[in-house]
Amino acid sequence: MITFPFSTNTLVKDIVNEFPKSSDIFKKFRIDFCCGGNIPLSQAIEQNGIKEEILLGELRAVYEKNRSAETDLEVWTKSDSTTIIEHVTNHYHRTTEEELTLLSPYVTKVSRVHGDSHPELLRVYELFYELKRELIEHMAKEEKVVFPLINQLADGTVENREEAINFIVELEKEHDHAGAILRELREITSDFTPPIDACGTYRLVYKRLEDLEGLTFMHVHLENNILFPRYF
Repeated sequence: MITFPFSTNTLVKDIVNEFPKSSDIFKKFRIDFCCGGNIPLSQAIEQNGIKEEILLGELRAVYEKNRSAETDLEVWTKSDSTTIIEHVTNHYHRTTEEELTLLSPYVTKVSRVHGDSHPELLRVYELFYELKRELIEHMAKEEKVVFPLINQLADGTVENREEAINFIVELEKEHDHAGAILRELREITSDFTPPIDACGTYRLVYKRLEDLEGLTFMHVHLENNILFPRYF
């Protein structure tokens, strides 16, 4: 059982700082976590006429969803390929797709509002949408083409082994390119460190970009270092 670490006495801004995806729930309930986030959650609930149990229930659900992922990589080195593929698809693909969709309007807003004074945000915008496009295409290719081929390699029914291996090599090259985009994002954001004058949404974008980096790295690690080498 995962313990929910926040209470109605916790400041709204502190919840978002420690658990960035809570911003999606606050946005849904029209709670200002940016300029008006320096108040206890209880006060925000009262001001907006929200039922406490409903809001806390949704916050807990999202928290548990994002904290319950398997983090012990040793279990995956001992798992069969089908199990790894199912985990990558159900956790990393679905979670990444969701985060790319939810994060997009924040990246767009921050670059539009603060791009004049912080021109690096214009490049952040370009890189994020390039990464989004490539990851979505990449994950679709994995699910529709490559993962079925890997399952065939695993059970010995693949018709053209060389073709299957070439697809895997192609995926690894795409991983490298995604990594290069993430490296540039980290460089131009000074390791995702927001400037002193950054507003709450600005800080949120940097934190969630860093979380997206970690999610992508784990996704790639499971494939490049555990799944794919089994077939070379």
